[in-house]
Amino acid sequence: MDPAAKPDIDYHQFKIDLAAALRWADHLGFSEGVCNHFSYAIPGTDDLFLLNPQGIHWSEVTASDIITVNSEGILIEGKWPIEPTAFFIHSKIHALVPSAKCVLHTHMPYATALCALNKGRLMWVSQNAMRFYDQVAYDDDYNGLALDDSEGNRIAQLLHHKRVLFLANHGVIVTGEDIATAFDDLYYLERTCQVQVLAMSTGSPLKIIPSEICQKAFAQIQEERQQSYLHFEAIKRILLRKDPEFDK
Repeated sequence: MDPAAKPDIDYHQFKIDLAAALRWADHLGFSEGVCNHFSYAIPGTDDLFLLNPQGIHWSEVTASDIITVNSEGILIEGKWPIEPTAFFIHSKIHALVPSAKCVLHTHMPYATALCALNKGRLMWVSQNAMRFYDQVAYDDDYNGLALDDSEGNRIAQLLHHKRVLFLANHGVIVTGEDIATAFDDLYYLERTCQVQVLAMSTGSPLKIIPSEICQKAFAQIQEERQQSYLHFEAIKRILLRKDPEFDK
């Protein structure tokens, strides 16, 4: 594809969905300053993805603020700059992990608290945790900011075929086949981590769910993934009532 070319498809709805995910993530307390980033690989293209730009707070982002970037780091469409760490993380995951159509990176508090523990791990102690059974990878070595191809590649390779990556001393990456399912997982991951941190804080032993029950519950939750889309449509309805201009 010509590096300056835009895809000949209407993808404004994807921008609306990404803006909705960003705004609702801020509403939930998942944002941090003007940092962190969400992206979505544009269907029908092999190297273009949507990304929230540098310097725009998640609470104010609109669909028209979402930028289009290619795998070489060239801004294809948009009026705002590309945040460097966002490019290196998201471009490499989109390129190396085919299932990661949507990539969400946050420093949300409870998940990041687990990342701050030595060998912090998601424990199978709640029903919400079941959706992540055998879906989590871990980076146990903090390596500074992702400001080059090698760090982006390292992160992508650690994610491999999992949906979630915990980054030591840093935050989390959640991926999915589309924006709705990825965001639903992001929401439930933080809820899962919150319950675990609260349970750990009591000092009492954690009640671990047996692996065979984890496998059963994971399969049951996968069969109910339509809930993810219903959840996301509800979020967009609420946002449109609060700020009818966010989708412009």
